[in-house]
Amino acid sequence: MIKPHLLITCIAFPEILAQLSQHFQVQSNQEDASFTEAQLIEQLQGKQAAFTAGNARFSRRVIEQAPDLRLICAMTVGYDNIDIAACRERGILVTNAPEVLNQTTADFAWALLLATARRVTEAEHWLRAGHWSKWQLTGFLGADVHGKTLGILGMGRIGQAIARRSMGFDMQVLYHNRSRLTPQQELAANNASYVSKQELLARADHLVLMLPFSPQTRHCMGAAEFASMRTTATLINVARGGVVDDVALIAALRTGQIAAAGLDVFENEPTFNQDFLSLRNVVLTPHIASASESTRRAMQQCAVVNLLAYVDEGRVINPVV
Repeated sequence: MIKPHLLITCIAFPEILAQLSQHFQVQSNQEDASFTEAQLIEQLQGKQAAFTAGNARFSRRVIEQAPDLRLICAMTVGYDNIDIAACRERGILVTNAPEVLNQTTADFAWALLLATARRVTEAEHWLRAGHWSKWQLTGFLGADVHGKTLGILGMGRIGQAIARRSMGFDMQVLYHNRSRLTPQQELAANNASYVSKQELLARADHLVLMLPFSPQTRHCMGAAEFASMRTTATLINVARGGVVDDVALIAALRTGQIAAAGLDVFENEPTFNQDFLSLRNVVLTPHIASASESTRRAMQQCAVVNLLAYVDEGRVINPVV
């Protein structure tokens, strides 16, 4: 039997390569090169399947000029780097990796929240620069987390996992979502209360964004939203770049419209607005919320499961299209 051809657009763990090589003729981007649109089109010629992270953009042009492509398996939950409409028109299946990174991402959201509220990275930079010579009563005064109000915009699986972790901090949880959770889900999420977006913005001491990116959610946090928040509030984004208007956020941080932000995602990443670097009241990380070794391996294994199900049974486990 002739093995189908597979392009892996990102680095793959050795055991993943070994497993896939039994069923596919594999071409893997182990150098972690960044493909231009033209390069990705070239790499996809003769390939029936693609395994991707968010590092390659499967635009309409790419989809239309990859005539042999039948399947795209994303190792991520998000798939905004793939033109779903173009895939649907071509009959190309697309899968993602739900569930496997929920807990790790929720852990990281809390790491970012605590670092932002308590000014951890700002204080560390100050210490490393050799400025610490004495204890100061008012040095690096931050915001409490315990006993405060946690707001979550986007209450899916990860949002609910974030809310459950707030129980140890004795927090009140408010959330806004496209649809309200069941009473049982709300109870499990630290007795979370459903409120309007406007009320969420007005009442949250610490606001965490967990929205998927779409044309409808693009810039759902902009100048008007920041103006509705408390001046003492912090904003945490571990969702997707583009959900926040980064220019408006930078302005809000500069003027003290909100107190601080913790960001793991940005518009146009890995390129991002360099004005963030001049701000002391923002914690910046390079899209690493799912970056524990066990979770990243599980994400790749999820893509493998979909690829093998397609080869063996003509179906996939986690279809997006």
